[in-house]
Amino acid sequence: MKIWTVCALTLAFLAGPAVAAEPRKPGEYPPTQDSVPQPAVKKGKLIGPLEFKSQIIAGTVRRYWIYVPANYDAKTPPNLLVFQDGQRAINPQGPLNIPVVLDNLIAKGDIPATLGIFITPGNKGTDHYPDGLGPVGCTGYACTGNPNNRAQEYDAVSDAYARFLTEEMLPEVAKKYAFTSDPMKRAIGGTSSGAICAWTVAWNKPESFGNVISYIGSYTSIGYRPATATSPVIVGGDTYPGLIRKNPIRPIRIFLQDGANDLNNEHGSWFLANQQMLSSLQWANANADIKKVAGARYDVRYEWGDGAHSDVHGGWLLPSVMRWMFGAK
Repeated sequence: MKIWTVCALTLAFLAGPAVAAEPRKPGEYPPTQDSVPQPAVKKGKLIGPLEFKSQIIAGTVRRYWIYVPANYDAKTPPNLLVFQDGQRAINPQGPLNIPVVLDNLIAKGDIPATLGIFITPGNKGTDHYPDGLGPVGCTGYACTGNPNNRAQEYDAVSDAYARFLTEEMLPEVAKKYAFTSDPMKRAIGGTSSGAICAWTVAWNKPESFGNVISYIGSYTSIGYRPATATSPVIVGGDTYPGLIRKNPIRPIRIFLQDGANDLNNEHGSWFLANQQMLSSLQWANANADIKKVAGARYDVRYEWGDGAHSDVHGGWLLPSVMRWMFGAK
């Protein structure tokens, strides 16, 4: 099977040696040393789970965790990383294991001090966030339970989640911990519907987030609702390639990842949708260059692998992606 890739050699080199020996099977991406705990590395503090009830996304309750780096200094506000599906992002047995990646990269000086905020989707109809969603020990993508308002939040092509994040969640965290206001020192990421959610936040609030980590992104029609006699059509994430082509370029740096064996169902083809996103971003840049349009260009890197709908490839790439976004320029 052919693997479509760009910058793969650079990323593979930066990722460092794999823990497991080659050869790997298709879809296998053994974790690198940067993704597993190192005995001599100072550990940051992971605070949570904490609960939050949103007014903007009314009737929801969610959990979140705050990662405070070992070298945190409020007088020098750290970079910021926000990641959706926080219960998966912090799972120590999962393929992302982001707090450990941050520990290792910060300790080596590969990235500056970085504060992390890991947020679950909201749940409706309960006073408190339900126990049992996101069990420790779950390593597959589908085996981690999701709150019942995930699709309504993550797959919506609207500014509601972006407003929740920038007007409610970030100010809540800022009551106790400082972090940078520079959008190019802030990243937002996610996998699957969490990835399109991250893109939607940056698309609507580029002044707040200048970096997007998009793994197996659901740029498909999950959010689509047909028009009825009493309501207009609601578009889905499959409209983003057209929106990118027909709107001014935002100052966004994005890393796209997907696998040739990703989902293909009634909502669309994930692999094709991610290629459409890439094509639109590249076309927008080329068109602006041809027309000599002043201003920003999309800063895009991507890697297509041979995996399915899984966080594993993204987890393998994460250290190098973080170096690219936050490392010395």
